[in-house]
Amino acid sequence: MKYGFDNDKYLSIQSENIKQRISQFGDKLYLEFGGKLFDDYHASRVLPGFNPDSKLKMLMQLSDYAEVIQVISALDIEKNKVRGDLGITYDEDVLRLREEFGRVGLYTGAVVITHYNGQSSADAYRSRLERQGIKVCYHYTIEGYPNNVALIGSDDGFGRNDYVETTRPLIVVTAPGPGSGKMAVCLSQLYHENKRGVKAGYAKFETFPVWNLPLKHPVNIAYEAATADLNDVNMIDPFHLEAYGNVAVNYNRDIEIFPVLNAIFENIYGENPYKSPTDMGVNMIGFCMSAEDVCCDAARDEIIRRHYDALNRYALGADNEHEVNKIALIMKQAKLTTEYRRTTVAARDRKELWNCPAIAIELQDGTIITAGSSELLGPSAALILKNLKSR
Repeated sequence: MKYGFDNDKYLSIQSENIKQRISQFGDKLYLEFGGKLFDDYHASRVLPGFNPDSKLKMLMQLSDYAEVIQVISALDIEKNKVRGDLGITYDEDVLRLREEFGRVGLYTGAVVITHYNGQSSADAYRSRLERQGIKVCYHYTIEGYPNNVALIGSDDGFGRNDYVETTRPLIVVTAPGPGSGKMAVCLSQLYHENKRGVKAGYAKFETFPVWNLPLKHPVNIAYEAATADLNDVNMIDPFHLEAYGNVAVNYNRDIEIFPVLNAIFENIYGENPYKSPTDMGVNMIGFCMSAEDVCCDAARDEIIRRHYDALNRYALGADNEHEVNKIALIMKQAKLTTEYRRTTVAARDRKELWNCPAIAIELQDGTIITAGSSELLGPSAALILKNLKSR
């Protein structure tokens, strides 16, 4: 296996950059953590050498004055949304993550249920958490969000939301997965803090897309494939280009929400300290690739993996035809076919040769081993035995 990412460098410069951002604001900083705070296997797949728990280890350096707020959407609770990598629902993952945060010494405060419109499943989940002594707040769906800025920044918008009481200067806002409403929670808190005379700031830690890599870089394209179910689209940040004349990559949801953030900051401070969505970010991951070609190869493999994963779920009955079609389009844009991934070709050839389910694995030295099913063993078990015999 080849490594293309310097994890030690990342831990060093990333924590330093966050400390610098905290110092720019007054009483409190809300730091939105996009993606997974730990168990970030997507990042470890597209950036070989990245530790899945790197962001957690970095945050632990700030644990003395950090507090974690967990966010989960009522919509995800209602439809029992599942983390594809772990196979558990988002509501269960909130409790799992809470336990893990406590295990490593991170203080965890309230859980915020967003997109709330009276869903009975959300009410039941709130009761379950409160029986465990966990503080729960509701944040409501705001009509016209994110474009109705006048309503959003009013007592009938963010003002309807429960205020999340916090006790520490650094508030880390995280969620089991994307689309949970983390940014809206941060903005709502800024609104409420201002009402209480507290000067609070906001920053965003989003691993992908990587702002200082090209728009069509394989690592950024792999992010689009990973979020095809959300219909996320990587874009050139037009606000950054206008303000600085420099190209930076962001994604549609951050770009769409920026006028809202701009209006809210102007209401609170009279001006927005950020000129672009990219300015809001603190991500330094793009400076830590030690071998870009290795990361590009890994990202292409990941795109193909996402393609097969989406097809598999579709075959099992998932209503994800749009996701399947979008990833197929992404592969065309990246000039990729399934032939690119050597194990894919080897497994398919073995299946066609022996007319049975087959599997393939690539070893560290590049050797590919294949196996098929038999009356005695399934393909996975057979592959393990063949792998052991080859050593």
